[in-house]
Amino acid sequence: MADFPTTARVVIIGGGAVGTSALYHLAKVGWSDCVLLEKNELTAGSTWHAAGNVPTFSTSWSVMNMQRYSTELYARLGAEVDYPMNYHQSGSIRLAHSKERMQEFERAKGMGLYQGMDLEIMAADEIKARYPFIETHDLQGALYDPNDGDIDPAQLTQALAKGARDMGAQILRFTPATGVRREKGEWVVETEKGEIRCEYVVNAAGYYAQRVGEWFKPYGGRTVPMMVMSHQYMLTDEIPELEAWSREAGHKLPLLRDVDSSYYLRQEKYGLNLGPYERNCKAHWVQPSDPMPEDFSFQLYPDDLERLEWYIEDAMARVPLLGTGGVNKVINGPIPYAPDGMPLLGPMPGVPNAFEACVFTFGIAQGGGAGKVLAEWITEGQTEWDMWSCDPRRYTDYTDADYCIQKGMEVYGHEYAMHFPWHEWPAGRDKKLSPVHARVKELGGVMGAYNGWERANWFAKPGDDTSEESTHTWNREGPWSARIREECEAVRDGCGVLDLPGFTRLWIEGTGADDWLRGFVTGGLPRVGRMNLVYVADTRGRVLTEFSCIRLAEDSFVLITAATAQWHDGELVRNALPEGLSLRETTTERDALLVAGPMSRDILSGLTDADLGAPWLSHQHCMVAGQKAFLVRVSFTGELGWEVHAENAAIPAIYDALLGAGAKPFGMYALNSLRMEKGYRAWKGDLSTDYSMLEAGLERFVKFDKPQEFNGKAALLAEKQAGRKKAFVTLIVDAKEADAPYMSTLWHDGAIVGETTSGAWGYRVNASVALGMIRADLAVPGTEIEVEIYGERCRAVVQADAPLWDPENARLRA
Repeated sequence: MADFPTTARVVIIGGGAVGTSALYHLAKVGWSDCVLLEKNELTAGSTWHAAGNVPTFSTSWSVMNMQRYSTELYARLGAEVDYPMNYHQSGSIRLAHSKERMQEFERAKGMGLYQGMDLEIMAADEIKARYPFIETHDLQGALYDPNDGDIDPAQLTQALAKGARDMGAQILRFTPATGVRREKGEWVVETEKGEIRCEYVVNAAGYYAQRVGEWFKPYGGRTVPMMVMSHQYMLTDEIPELEAWSREAGHKLPLLRDVDSSYYLRQEKYGLNLGPYERNCKAHWVQPSDPMPEDFSFQLYPDDLERLEWYIEDAMARVPLLGTGGVNKVINGPIPYAPDGMPLLGPMPGVPNAFEACVFTFGIAQGGGAGKVLAEWITEGQTEWDMWSCDPRRYTDYTDADYCIQKGMEVYGHEYAMHFPWHEWPAGRDKKLSPVHARVKELGGVMGAYNGWERANWFAKPGDDTSEESTHTWNREGPWSARIREECEAVRDGCGVLDLPGFTRLWIEGTGADDWLRGFVTGGLPRVGRMNLVYVADTRGRVLTEFSCIRLAEDSFVLITAATAQWHDGELVRNALPEGLSLRETTTERDALLVAGPMSRDILSGLTDADLGAPWLSHQHCMVAGQKAFLVRVSFTGELGWEVHAENAAIPAIYDALLGAGAKPFGMYALNSLRMEKGYRAWKGDLSTDYSMLEAGLERFVKFDKPQEFNGKAALLAEKQAGRKKAFVTLIVDAKEADAPYMSTLWHDGAIVGETTSGAWGYRVNASVALGMIRADLAVPGTEIEVEIYGERCRAVVQADAPLWDPENARLRA
C-alpha cells in the first residue's frame, strides 16, 4: 500500500464512536498526525447495534460533565463537519415510584443546574401533558430533561470520522491491529498491512479491549477488567395512534425511562423501542464452551425474549399503546461492562504512553465527552475535569475474571439502581482480606470494600438489622447510626482500634532522595524521625495527591497513601523517580491498626516498649504484644493516637492484645465522621484535580521560596497574585434527615456559589458537618448560605478556618 502510514504521533485501535471521537478531538487540538485502525468497517462493534440514547443524567459529577458535553457537541457536529445526522433532542422523562427516587432526581437536578442544564422535577399529575399514553396512578413524580434524546450511532461515528479526516487524521478500515511492541522508547503497532511507529497507543477496542490489552502485558500491563453482557431491545411495528399524535404535535414523544422497573421506552419513527436491563441477565464469552469469536463484526446473538417477559408486561401496563404494536425486530448484541459500569478512560496502568478509551457501556452518550477527555490526557497530561470515576487505575490486582463477571452482571441487572451512601453491593466480595478479617467479622463487623480490601464500616450488635434492604435510604438514621455514635464516643472518651488493611506504602531510598523529593512535592520534608503531610500538584497547581511522608534516614523515606490510590500514586512516583533511587512497595505485606482516644496511651503502655511520650508526628520501631512493629504518632480521628504498622503475621496478636486491654473496635463510618469534624480532607472527594492547592486551603503545604521547581509552582504563584476564585470551608448545616452528599449545590442570595465535597453527622460536635468549595469572597466565618440536600435548601454557616473539634489540637498533642 503506497499510502500506508509508517509513523504517527498516536495510533488508536478501534473504530467505534469512542475511537473516532478521540481521533476527532486530537485533530481538533492540532494533533492531525494520528491514525485510527479498524479491523472491519467503522461501527462494526457495539456501536452499530447501539440504541443511540444520549442522556445527560448521572449522579457522578465527572460523567455528567462528559455526557453534557456530548449533547452540546452532537447538536452542532453535523453543521460543523458538513455531515447530515439524525439527532433528536426529544427530551426524556424518568419515572419515580418512591420518595427515595424523587430525592435522587432532586440531587441530579441540583448538579445539572450547576452545569447549566435545565432539569425539571414533575409531579405525577403533570406527566400526561408531555406523555399522553402513560398510566401514572402509582407514581411519585418524574424528572424531565429537555436535552435528552437519541442519535443514529452510525451517522455520529461517520460525522466524527469525516471531521477528523478533514483535519488531516487518517482512518484505515479493514486493517486489524495484530500486536504491539516497544522499541527505543516508541511503540510499534503491528498490522497485516505493515507496521506503524508512534509515540502513543490508545486501546479503544470496545468488547475486544481485553484481547488488545494482553499485548501490553510484557510492558507492564494487566488483564483489562471487563466482561461482556448481552443487551436486548425490541422494535414494534408502526402504531397508527402514535403516528397521528406525532404528526399533530410536530415532534416525537419524550424518551421514557422507568428506572425502578428497569427499562427505557423510546419512539422509533412511528413505533416504539423497548430496552430492558433485566435482573436475570446473561453474560457472554465467559465460558470455555462459549469462546469469543475472532471477529464478531456486525453480528448479533440469537433472540432470547423469554428473559424479558416481566419487563415487557410491566412496560405494556405503563404504556398500554405498546401492546397494540407487534414485535417487528429484536436486537441482541454485546455490550462491554467494567465492574462498576463506568468506562476505562485514561492512562493504561503500568504502561508508558499507552491509554485506554474502552469498555463503554454507554458509548454513544459518553463518546463525545470521552474523546475530549482522552485528547487532553494525551496532549496535556491532565484533564479539565477530575476523571477518577473513569480512570483505569481505580482498579488494581483484585479484578480477576470471577470478579469482573459477578460485578458486570450485578451492575447490568441494577443499571438504574440508586447508589445509597450506606449500601454495599454484595457481588465480588472478599477479594483481599486483612490478617484479622475473621476476628473483625466475629466482633460484628459490617464490611465494605476499599480497593478490594475488606474493612469494617461499622460494628453491629446482636439483633441489629444488617440486611441490604435496611440500607436503601439517603437518611443518616438506620441500624448503623446508634453504633457509629457509640464508636465515635469510644474514641472520644476511651480508646478505639480500627483494622485498616490496604494502605499504599512506597519506600524510596538512595543518595539524592531528599533533593528529588523536595522537587516532587509542593512543600517541605520532615526531619529524620518525624513525619508530615506532603502534596503533589499538576502543572496547573491542582491537587494530584496527598502522602504521609515518613523520614527514616537522611535519604530514606516511606510515602503512605490511600488504598484506592495504590496504582495512581505508585505510577506517579515511579514515572518521576530518577535513576539511582530505588522504590519498594510493601502494601500487601503489612497491615495497620489505628489506635485512638484519650486512653490509648494507657492501653498501649502495658503492651509496648515504645516511648509513648515521643511527640506528635514522630515514629519509632518497637515491640507491641511481643511482635515487631512500627509506631507512628498520628491520628486521622483528631484524638491522641498511634498507627501500629506491622507485618501481616504479627497483626492478630497485636489486635487481640489491644482488644484484651480494653480498646473498642470502630469502623470506617465512624472514622469518616471523626475526620470531618477535624476538617481533614479525603482523597478524590475534598482533594482532586478539580481544585488548586490554594483553593483547597493547603497554602501552608506550599513552599514558594524553596529552590526546587516543583510542578504547578508558576500557576500557584500566578493564582496567589490574582487571588483564588474558590475557597475550602467547613460548614455547620441545619440538615434535616440526610446529611449533604458529595456535590450538593451551595446557594447564596439565589445564586449558585459552590459545592460540597463531603458531608456527615459529627457525633462529637452534635451537628451536621459539610466540607465544601465556595466563592472565595463568601469564605468568611459567620457567612450564612444554603446547602441543597436532595432538593431541600438547608441553612448553613461558614465556620472559622480551624477544626470544629479541638481547634487547638490539644487532644492530639496530649
